This record gives sequence, structure tokens and C-alpha cells, in this order.
Amino acid sequence: MQKNTNDIIIFLLVASALILTMAVFIVMILYVYRKKQILFVRDIEQIKLNHEKTLVETQLEMQESTFRHISREIHDNINLSLTLAKLQLNTLNWNNQTESEQKLKTSIELLGLSIKELSAISKGLNTDLIKQQGLVNAVRNEIRRIRQTGLFTIDTIVTGNTVYLDAEKELIIFRMVQEAFNNILKHAEARHAELSFNYTDGTLYIAICDDGKGFEPHAGSGDTQAGLKNMTARAKMLGGVMDISSEPGQGTLLTFIIPCNEYAKRKHTDQSSDGR
Repeated sequence: MQKNTNDIIIFLLVASALILTMAVFIVMILYVYRKKQILFVRDIEQIKLNHEKTLVETQLEMQESTFRHISREIHDNINLSLTLAKLQLNTLNWNNQTESEQKLKTSIELLGLSIKELSAISKGLNTDLIKQQGLVNAVRNEIRRIRQTGLFTIDTIVTGNTVYLDAEKELIIFRMVQEAFNNILKHAEARHAELSFNYTDGTLYIAICDDGKGFEPHAGSGDTQAGLKNMTARAKMLGGVMDISSEPGQGTLLTFIIPCNEYAKRKHTDQSSDGR
């Protein structure tokens, strides 16, 4: 009888221990599950926050990109027209009425062009010029504008099978050339410059040289360095490179190497020169 009682007690103790162990195990499982659930909710909230943060950062980046684009357009394009107009007005000589009237006329035309270009930027019509004229013709028209000022002469040479890129890429190249001309006008004090386009083996080689005062490439003024950075950045956007060679008193040579899309349309061979 005593043995049966002891067996029952042992059984109850063992059963109680097992039940207690199972209860603790269940509580631990519930605790871990709850903890994971809390972490999961936190992760979801963090993902949402990160997603919202990413959206905000993306929107800010898009806005910043737009501002940079507008800034480059104003600096590279409108700045050139305004610089030309200013130089025309600064060199007015009222002792020569005919020449002064011509310079005033040119200045008014340049100011009118600047207004049109500002309007084009605001309407997002920056590629229209390239679409209508093509890169080479657009550059030649730009050179014609500079020649009208009489500040310095420019020779142009285009060789090879002209490769017609899409308007966006040709616009970037056009802005690079404009920036180079702007630097010559504002800093070089040159009397003559030469521009060459050479289409060879799917690559566009652009060289722009002048007989100006030259400078140390790594020690130029703030405006000069900004212009060089702009051109370098634009060349990089096209998968190309820019090289500069200049010394004080020796003029400046800018070289751009731009890879052309192998599927770009080759329309005709343009081997011509247009100089003075």
C-alpha cells in the first residue's frame, strides 16, 4: 500500500515537472513569437520609413538635378550671349557711328536671343535647336554669331563620315563647345581660334585651340575651373574624356574624345572647312 502511494506521488511529481516544463516551454515560445512579432512590426515600419525616405531623397535628387541642369544651361548658353553683348557694348566707339550702330544692333540681337533661350529653358525645348539644325550646323551658327562681334576669328574643320547621334547627346556636345567659346571670350584674350570635328572609327574627336594668353590648368580662376569641370562632367556623361593643354603665353588646346553609338545613323561624308 505504501509502495503504491509512493509510486503515485512520484508519478504526480514527474507529471507536474513535465507539465511545468511544457508550460515554461510554451511561455518561452510565446515570448519569442511575440518578440519576433514586435521586431517584424518594427521592421515593417522601418521599411516604410526607409521607403518614404527614399522617395523624399529621390524627389530631392530630381529637383537638385533639375536645378543643376538649369544652372548649366544658363551658364553655358545664355551666359555666352550676354557676355558677347557686354563685350560689344564695352567696345563702343562713338567716333565711328557706323561701327557703333552695328555693335548696338548686334547687342540687341544677342539680348533678344538670350530672352528666347530663357523661354526655351522654361518650356523644356532645349533640344529643338539640335533637332532642327543638327550638331555641326548649330555649332557653325554659333561661330557666325561670334564672328559678327569681330572679337576674334574662328576656323572650323569637319572631317570624316558624320555620325548623327540622338538630340540629347548632340545637345550635350553643343553645350561643351559653347562653354569652350565662353572661356575663350572671357579669359583667353585670343585673336584667333580653331575648331575641328573629326569622325573616325565610331569616335568623335573635337579639338578647340586658341592663341590666347594660356594658363596653368590647375591654377585657373574660379570661373575657369567651373567651366572646365562642366565640360569634363559633360564629356563623362557621354562616356568620353576631355584633355587640356595650356601654358601661360602659349594659348590653350582642348581635346574631347566622344564615343559614338555604333548604331548611329551615318548620313553623308562631310569633309569641309569653313574659315577666315
